[in-house]
Amino acid sequence: MRKAFLSAVALGLATFGAQAATAQDTTVTDTSTQDTSPNGASTFRGFRVEGNAGGDRFQSQGRHHDKFGYGATVGFDGVIGDKIVVGPEASYWRANNWNENCSLGGGNSRICEKSFEEYGAAVRAGYLVTPNFLVYGKGGYVNNQQRKRIDAPNGQNIVYDRYSTDGYQVGGGVEYSLGKDVMKMPLFVGAQYVFSQYNDHTSRQRVMGTIGFHFK
Repeated sequence: MRKAFLSAVALGLATFGAQAATAQDTTVTDTSTQDTSPNGASTFRGFRVEGNAGGDRFQSQGRHHDKFGYGATVGFDGVIGDKIVVGPEASYWRANNWNENCSLGGGNSRICEKSFEEYGAAVRAGYLVTPNFLVYGKGGYVNNQQRKRIDAPNGQNIVYDRYSTDGYQVGGGVEYSLGKDVMKMPLFVGAQYVFSQYNDHTSRQRVMGTIGFHFK
């Protein structure tokens, strides 16, 4: 299921990117005044690859647990009217050594819910406050791998169920172009917050720092 989902996302990114690139090439007839410097709006055009790292909070059973987490995002940014940036993205996230909440159940049993990888697909839309400073919001779909385990007081395992749950994500953040190229690819840094609500009444919050680059 995850392979099919990620393949569909990759195909969608490629299709959207090709169409957007064609549209930009056909609509720009005079490039003499177009800003193509590292600090210009053009640094936010094209495919984007970034690494993410920061705080992960997994919430379940009325409890939460905070850990360090990390992941990556790939996407495509199209620019409308030199101010609006919009495009799709796909993401991967995991807490370091996973994230788990445990509580006592009936008869002194122990109930634990663990969260594994999160896969996401979203649409991002933002506004260029300055040519190299972007403010954006996003929303979309997430899938999280989880496990529920119930242990008896003597340590015997009563329930062990690993499953997949879907949900939605919403979030926002900022990005800043550093005006420096890495192998001719504009480098940027950023920060973002993302909330994920899963269909099994669990949720996740992420506060992340970002570093990445665009390439056309």
